[in-house]
Amino acid sequence: MPIYEYICEDCGKRYDKFVRSSTARVDLKCPQCGSKRGKKTFSAFSTGRSTSSSSAGGRASAPAPACGPIG
Repeated sequence: MPIYEYICEDCGKRYDKFVRSSTARVDLKCPQCGSKRGKKTFSAFSTGRSTSSSSAGGRASAPAPACGPIG
């Protein structure tokens, strides 16, 4: 299920909503003020990769730690 981000048009609170599909009817309700006037916003996301070497002042950045069993 995709997660969409909304912003309340009354109080400005940002909140997430699980939606079954992009065409499904969404029942919005702001968790802060209860308003049903929410607007879909653009989500910031992360790929889980390290920053480029140019942002590290020309130095190569260390690889991301490997995920695996602990112990």
